[in-house]
Amino acid sequence: MKTGIKGVRRLSATAVTAAGAVLLTGTFAASAQAAAPQAAPAKAAAVKAAAPKAPAITAAGGFAMNNGTGKAAFSKAADTRRSMGSTTKIMTAQVVLSQKKLNLDTKVTVDKAYSDYIVAKTASSARLIVGDKVTVRQLLYGLMLPSGCDAAYALADKFGSGSTRAARVKSFIGQMNTAAKNLGLKNTHFDSFDGIGNGANYSTPRDLTKLASSAMKNATFRSVVGTKSTKQKVTTKNGGYRYMSWTNTNNLLGSYAGTIGVKTGSGPEAKYCLVFAATRKGKTVIGTVLASSSVANRTADAKKLLDHGFKV
Repeated sequence: MKTGIKGVRRLSATAVTAAGAVLLTGTFAASAQAAAPQAAPAKAAAVKAAAPKAPAITAAGGFAMNNGTGKAAFSKAADTRRSMGSTTKIMTAQVVLSQKKLNLDTKVTVDKAYSDYIVAKTASSARLIVGDKVTVRQLLYGLMLPSGCDAAYALADKFGSGSTRAARVKSFIGQMNTAAKNLGLKNTHFDSFDGIGNGANYSTPRDLTKLASSAMKNATFRSVVGTKSTKQKVTTKNGGYRYMSWTNTNNLLGSYAGTIGVKTGSGPEAKYCLVFAATRKGKTVIGTVLASSSVANRTADAKKLLDHGFKV
């Protein structure tokens, strides 16, 4: 009988111990389960905290992306339509370079109309001289480096179609708009070949970045916009020659490591604009700032977006 009682006691003790273990196990499991939902937000918060903070820029609009993946790195009023100034000339060059059977060494005679236009508009100039014969390639340098509106006019006159200069220019601008449509630039419209618009020349930071990304696929375009300065030998009216020296208005070249382009722009309405691109360690960041408050600030804005783009 005593033995039976001890057995019962041992059995009871074992049962209590087992029950305690089950209870402890259950409590631990419950605690773990309660903690589990909190782990995910904590991890997400840590990741968020580690992500670089987007910079503040003075420009009214801005956009930057990884050119390889198309993934946005920064966006501020990226789809708001604004005047774009001479960043228009990216499309001018794109249309020229997309011409069938293009010969970059074809010579174009500088017409008085081009210089008269510069004077009338007080426009930026490549200082082309009437009667000189310059190649299409040289006109592209004159277009993109000193932002020559005379070079833009010469290219529009050369590659538009029609029996009059006005018709050819209209035709060329039509090609610009067709190209924009084909690239899916829904918030872009051109009414000029150089950015001196008539109320309907506009784009957005996102659209201009897409345009530049497309243009940079062309080797000639890349070569031109990546050039800090150039000296070009052109043929004069009398068959002699002269040298034209042009310096790029994009001061990111030489001041920001890895810069490969692209184009400045400015104007009373556009203020200060810059489409930019740089490559570091195989990664290219490309973007746009529109309506910055000064030349210095548009450069600073671009550098901030490039720095941020390389971090994210």
